[in-house]
Parts: sequence; C-alpha cells; structure tokens
Amino acid sequence: MCCFVTLFLLIGPRFALVCMWLFSDMVTRVFGTNFIIPLLGIIFLPYTAIFYVIVYLYMGMANPFAWALVILGFIIDISAYGGGWWGNRGRLRR
Repeated sequence: MCCFVTLFLLIGPRFALVCMWLFSDMVTRVFGTNFIIPLLGIIFLPYTAIFYVIVYLYMGMANPFAWALVILGFIIDISAYGGGWWGNRGRLRR
C-alpha cells in the first residue's frame, strides 16, 4: 500500500501537468511555444510548474499571494525529494 501511495504522489502531478499541456491551452498560453521549460517542469519541479501555470492565468503575477503559492509549490517539490532521505535516516549505516 505504501508503494502505491508513493507512486501516486510521484506520478500524479506529472500526469496532471501533461494533461494540462495536451488537452488545454493553459501551458501554451503561459510559456508560449517554448517546450523546454514545461518539459523541465514535468521532470524536476511538477508542483511548482502547476502552481505557476494556475497563478499566472487566474491571479496575475503582481499579486504577492500568487508568489506565495508558487513558493509553496517549490517547497512541496523540495520536500518530496528530501523526504525520502529523512524517512530512511534511521536505516542508514553509520
């Protein structure tokens, strides 16, 4: 069960961003015809990319609350990478 939850948390935001890119014009309106930045967002920082697209389209980037949401997405991405180490720190040999 734990592996299923972990797999869902890793694949879920990437799948959502790919669906946003393929089935709507949201990602294209934000990033234009450049495909490198959304692709890097899918690979490395999916939550940040999703929050950036939503914030850019619906809130505008001049709003401080919008930047707080993008920073929250970045913190979620970083915690997803570091959380595995923190959870397994007791299993590491010293």
